[in-house]
Amino acid sequence: MTATARETVLRRVRDALALSDHPEVEVPRAYRTGRSLPDEERLALFTDRLVDYRARVHTGPSDRTAALIAEVLQEHGAQRVGVPTGLDPAWLTAFDGEVLTDSPDIPAPALDALDGVVTSSAVSCAETGTIFLDGGAADQGRRALTLVPDLHVCVVDLSSVEAGVPEAVARLRPTRPLTLISGPSATSDIELERVEGVHGPRTLEVVIRTDA
Repeated sequence: MTATARETVLRRVRDALALSDHPEVEVPRAYRTGRSLPDEERLALFTDRLVDYRARVHTGPSDRTAALIAEVLQEHGAQRVGVPTGLDPAWLTAFDGEVLTDSPDIPAPALDALDGVVTSSAVSCAETGTIFLDGGAADQGRRALTLVPDLHVCVVDLSSVEAGVPEAVARLRPTRPLTLISGPSATSDIELERVEGVHGPRTLEVVIRTDA
């Protein structure tokens, strides 16, 4: 007699419960750690990965941060941008548009009216071209702020870029809400055609401060 789906599921549950009496198997987690690269190699690798993901990269010393951000915003015609509460105000001194400081009182749909958002970042991984945002940090803001606007200008200090994933993750606090960014938001779910801006910003501009 053919077993019903319910009987199959129940049998698997009973089998799993029977296995629970066995001692746990220790899983080795000897991840490779301690990898490092010189600044120039780390910057080159990180930039290569970002560009491969269709992000745009701008590099310069920390005293050029405001100018680079203003140039990027001007290029995109941004007039109204959002920033998290703890972002360094000096970074927007060269921008002549309206700056809106985010607040939990601002509903997420209202963020769509912004032309873009400017944030800092927590850590980045050169090997994967991934930028980590810490939602608990005042200069990075809540997750909605970086997901709803169509343009994200993210400032990255070269000193916060690690060579590999284990090294980057080790610098994060797992109890905080983390957002991992690897290029602009994109999907190829429909007939394998790439569509950008579905789950987050369509455009990612990364400003790397080479002396910070």
